[in-house]
Amino acid sequence: MAQTVRETARDGLPKGFRSAELGWPELRRIPHPPYRLPLLGDVVGASRRTPMQDSLRYARRLGPIFRRRAFGKEFVFVWGASLAADLADETRFAKHVGLGVANLRPVAGDGLFTAYNHEPNWQLAHDVLAPGFSREAMAGYHVMMLDVAARLTGQWDLAEAAGRTVDVPGDMTKLTLETIARTGFGHDFGSFERPRLHPFVTAMVGTLGYAQRLNTVPAPLAPWLLRDASRRNAADIAYLNRTVDDLVRARRTAGGGGGDLLDRMLETAHPETGVRLSPENVRRQVITFLVAGHETTSGALSFALHYLAQHPEIAARARAEVDRVWGDTEAPGYEQVARLRYVRRVLDESLRLWPTAPGFAREAREDTVLGGTYPMRRGAWALVLMGMLHRDPEVWGPDAERFDPDRFDAKAVRARAPHTFKPFGTGARACIGRQFALHEATLVLGLLLRRYDLRPDPGYRLRVTERLTLMPEGLRLRLDRRAPSAPAPAARADVAEEAREGGAGNAGSASRCPVHRAGD
Repeated sequence: MAQTVRETARDGLPKGFRSAELGWPELRRIPHPPYRLPLLGDVVGASRRTPMQDSLRYARRLGPIFRRRAFGKEFVFVWGASLAADLADETRFAKHVGLGVANLRPVAGDGLFTAYNHEPNWQLAHDVLAPGFSREAMAGYHVMMLDVAARLTGQWDLAEAAGRTVDVPGDMTKLTLETIARTGFGHDFGSFERPRLHPFVTAMVGTLGYAQRLNTVPAPLAPWLLRDASRRNAADIAYLNRTVDDLVRARRTAGGGGGDLLDRMLETAHPETGVRLSPENVRRQVITFLVAGHETTSGALSFALHYLAQHPEIAARARAEVDRVWGDTEAPGYEQVARLRYVRRVLDESLRLWPTAPGFAREAREDTVLGGTYPMRRGAWALVLMGMLHRDPEVWGPDAERFDPDRFDAKAVRARAPHTFKPFGTGARACIGRQFALHEATLVLGLLLRRYDLRPDPGYRLRVTERLTLMPEGLRLRLDRRAPSAPAPAARADVAEEAREGGAGNAGSASRCPVHRAGD
């Protein structure tokens, strides 16, 4: 971490973490928590295990922009809707790779998520891989998603028959890892045949946790305080690299895999420049997709299942939609998933309250003034705290903490200001796999709702674990297998609703690509 601070990018700005004093000339005007201590900073009452949830608590007290200091590092957080919308302006701001994201560069390098803006490989990889998320490609992935989901329900059927509860985060992690591995890289980790999570997941969780811990200790002391953790992290990175190298080697030996993402990485040249991804960058992109392609989606599914179990009336409404739209079709088609508009609202509302990638950082392209009030020098950055942006009472109302999927009906979405719902980031560097994740999660929720009644543990209270991403901790559900139901007689009701809402899908997270100037 301390090493990256001294590196300089081609644009003359230092890479990695930059303390806020370097970029905010009127930093004193931004409030901070009380009881700030010399050297240590704002550590009174803070937890190293839950820094993001600590920030949510501070945000409620300090307002739409605030700062925190820890061990000589000053951070600026933004969550007010108008300020976040200002930061979303691509002409003035760009992605900032700092905090825990920069700490992932030893494993992900200049992959899509962790590349600095001046590095060419993120744009090269985006342009090469974007067709892999086209409508035609997604329809092909759908069949494999169904196959992986059947492996999950096979395990859940056994648990239900035996009267056992199911480990929701663990099983969602298995599901999403197998889905991205199968669809993107033609690989089967055998997650559902293992009594414990695959070692790839263990190594991945280790690297994410280590990246977060680096931000909670003084940089000069990190080599001593995190000596054992650093050795484990090096072993985790080595395992991830070996796993991906073996996967790529097998693909080269086989001579192709049917045009999936890995084939595109290995064989496709940029349509304009003819440049191909280097072998080293292919490894980094594969790791990025395997990690980001399953970790955040598994969290989104886990939170959604928690809320469905806690709100049986919402689950019943979602289940009725599944029965109406899918009828007695054993394997729903690709187009039928987009017609589950209420199920999608459940997913969006879960991502509103608990965006599994809980923040994104933006830096000023040139000297500017944020919100007309706070001067920022070129390169100054702020972290958009999505968990509070998604709870801003000026946008979501005084009941913003309440779970209500109807916040995402088409009329409500049209009435809201833009840039108020950002679970996949913003701008040119927003998540390339957004539609993949949303289709997968909506499909899985529909399949599980149709098959099971979900019963929570009466004593469970939601606890959230942080490892850069967010995940429910200790969430287990009891299942009751549903009898197959006949399609509802009002099977055309969904068509009328679709017409009122302007077509299939959900306006809450429309599919458009800012890189190709089609909006956000």
